[in-house]
Amino acid sequence: MNHEKIHLKQQLELLWIFFFIWYFTEYLVRVIQYKNHYLAYKNISFEKEAYQSEGNLAYLNNRKSFNFIFYFKL
Repeated sequence: MNHEKIHLKQQLELLWIFFFIWYFTEYLVRVIQYKNHYLAYKNISFEKEAYQSEGNLAYLNNRKSFNFIFYFKL
């Protein structure tokens, strides 16, 4: 549940539509990069932040805005 709350925060920061544009674009880049759906999905910056922090229930209280950017690497 915390994983999805993190995604909701990410979506709000990017005004919803830009979240999905970025998410889909990054997914396509990752599929080309890894040639594997699962690896592409797990390496999307939004997913990396959510998976790494889902166990920390206080994460959203201390999270800096646009923190997913720190998980973005080509």
